[in-house]
Amino acid sequence: MAQAEGYDASVFYAFFASAGLETIAEDTSNAGRLDLAVRYADQVFLFEIKTDAQPSGSALAQINDRGYADKYRAEGVPIHLVGVEFSRDQRTLTRLEVQTIPA
Repeated sequence: MAQAEGYDASVFYAFFASAGLETIAEDTSNAGRLDLAVRYADQVFLFEIKTDAQPSGSALAQINDRGYADKYRAEGVPIHLVGVEFSRDQRTLTRLEVQTIPA
């Protein structure tokens, strides 16, 4: 399980859910499934998590390319797009990108 990309997403899910935040795993849209959506303090955080991403930066690019934020825009709250990339070989976080869409 630790070799699967879903493992990393499940760790994020467990963290946010145990903190009592509204957390949606595999948030579905017409363009695909976002790994994780979290609501906190009148804000929405959208996470795409990649393991050994090629090319680098593809996690955030996927959020934008597939329009995962579109279903939240009508709420009138800030939306934070978070691309997280890990390397199995290096056993570390290799890239973290955040883009904010203001309310």
